[in-house]
Amino acid sequence: MNGKMRIVVLTGAGISKESGLDTFRDAGGVWERYCIEDVATPDGYVRNPAKVHKFYNEQRLYLGEVQPNAAHHALARLEKEIGDRLLIVTQNIDDLHERAGSTRLIHMHGELLKVRCDHCERIWKETGEISTETVCPGCRKKGGVRPHIVWFGEIPLQMDEIFNAIDNCTLFVAIGTSGNVYPAAGFVERARMNDGTGTLELNLEPSIGASRFAEKRYGPASEVVPAWVDQLLGTGTD
Repeated sequence: MNGKMRIVVLTGAGISKESGLDTFRDAGGVWERYCIEDVATPDGYVRNPAKVHKFYNEQRLYLGEVQPNAAHHALARLEKEIGDRLLIVTQNIDDLHERAGSTRLIHMHGELLKVRCDHCERIWKETGEISTETVCPGCRKKGGVRPHIVWFGEIPLQMDEIFNAIDNCTLFVAIGTSGNVYPAAGFVERARMNDGTGTLELNLEPSIGASRFAEKRYGPASEVVPAWVDQLLGTGTD
């Protein structure tokens, strides 16, 4: 592998699906039981904060029952080999990348295991339940503690850092993404503006934006991601 290679990896729901976490489109999944407008928008939170807290409390509890899969572990192994020349930008709110060992990571849509206070903007880790009665450990006020999640209609986190990394990468890889959720769906176009930057889609099937990638490989993330990492590091077997 080229010692000057700088890689940005975008991961979506498809990489965590094999660990047992629902995607938006899973038949019988969580989004068939809940209306997105009720639990994943600022307006939904204003209308019924108790319902929103109940939803995320359930998701937080369930997250503890699943484990990282081979795709998460492969990306952690890649980071160990190339260090700060890799950045993972994830649309996922789970902690499976971290549990697999990844540290160079941006959660652009927030984190399920963190909450924040609307009164004082303090953010902290939370693995238990929260409610409208939860007291912020910073300002000691009730009623302002909410999931640290970017809901529909809100601005994703750390966008300046993400754009800077894409502008300076030599390879952009999208794993397990649908290609229709912006701004993440536009990252490949930004990467293509860099002379010499490669683009690769690793997905179960072609995404909506598949034609924008120079190279594509399809199959379960737990198979295609480790195979790609092995090839990149020269550790695969014939």
